[in-house]
Amino acid sequence: MSTAAALRGFSASTDKNVLKHYMSLDQPDDKVMCEYLWIDGTGEGIRSKCRTLDFEPQKPEDCPVWNYDGSSTYQAEGSNSDMYIYPRAIFRDPFRRGKNKLVLCEVFKYNNQPADTNNRMTCAKAMEAAKDSHPWFGIEQEYTLLDFDGYPFGWPKNGYPGPQGPYYCGVGANKVYGRDIVEAHYRACLYAGVKVAGCNAEVMPGQWEFQVGPCEGIEMGDHLWIGRYLLYRVAEDFGVNATLDPKPMEGDWNGAGAHCNYSTLPMRQSGGIKEIETAIDKLSKNHVRHIRAYDPKEGKDNARRLTGLHETSSIHDFSAGIANRGASIRIPRQVAEEGHGYLEDRRPSSNCDPYTVTEVIVQTTVLDK
Repeated sequence: MSTAAALRGFSASTDKNVLKHYMSLDQPDDKVMCEYLWIDGTGEGIRSKCRTLDFEPQKPEDCPVWNYDGSSTYQAEGSNSDMYIYPRAIFRDPFRRGKNKLVLCEVFKYNNQPADTNNRMTCAKAMEAAKDSHPWFGIEQEYTLLDFDGYPFGWPKNGYPGPQGPYYCGVGANKVYGRDIVEAHYRACLYAGVKVAGCNAEVMPGQWEFQVGPCEGIEMGDHLWIGRYLLYRVAEDFGVNATLDPKPMEGDWNGAGAHCNYSTLPMRQSGGIKEIETAIDKLSKNHVRHIRAYDPKEGKDNARRLTGLHETSSIHDFSAGIANRGASIRIPRQVAEEGHGYLEDRRPSSNCDPYTVTEVIVQTTVLDK
């Protein structure tokens, strides 16, 4: 029997009703569980571990610096494996609830230099330099739910669902798969304090999207990474996997992106369309640079998705247009009619690092770097 065939009948999920007994046990008032989260050496994976504090932290600085084994996260050699995690953002924990927290961290090496995948530090510096422009971001995070065999959740095991068309924002058991996970994730985001703005079923069956924003500056990356962590944890509880692969199924199926909506204060003010057009001109002259920044493999992942088909632009060409979902940059029709607002950069891949995406956009359009 093949590995794939064996997995079709396998599930690592447990009975959550058993867990309820233990989660109902009283937690001492002076004991708070803090789940430390960080980005691993792939630039895509999230790792976490928990420590108990004897007080409820109110801000990241209240939480102590910690460490972990970087040799097990693709970040260090076993002979010198300690990596340090510095708390940078704090959220409520929707799984443990009460006073318990989620603590988003930056990673540093043994010599106090940032880890190779610590893109938050340079992003924070760029946002501080551009703070007078008040850069706002909103990211539309697409993802795909997978069964344990790696096949999209809800798809027939010996074939394919019908062609794309009825699934986008669909309703009905024959059109959408995994809505329970989506609803649970949305509520978890709201509880945690993530600025979740909405969600919808996407074009490929088993594919969904949640939106985060508007967030100003560094807040965008912080909130999206927490939103991703919550997605993985919620899906885990349902015995399902969530993937950010930008092209999970080859063939005539949509890929997955992380479209970035962006504006500065001048863009949002009356007559801001001129500022938007200026920003687009700057973006057009830095296309290759942005493509390299828009997925962890410097364009290789996006090359599978940005083909010019399935509501994408070609990875090789820059384009812009009003209400054009096949362009690199889309100006929403309402923005064009009102003469101010925001632009949508449709190039970032679903597995992008939002710190890198938002940093390069600000560098190009505001800081002229």
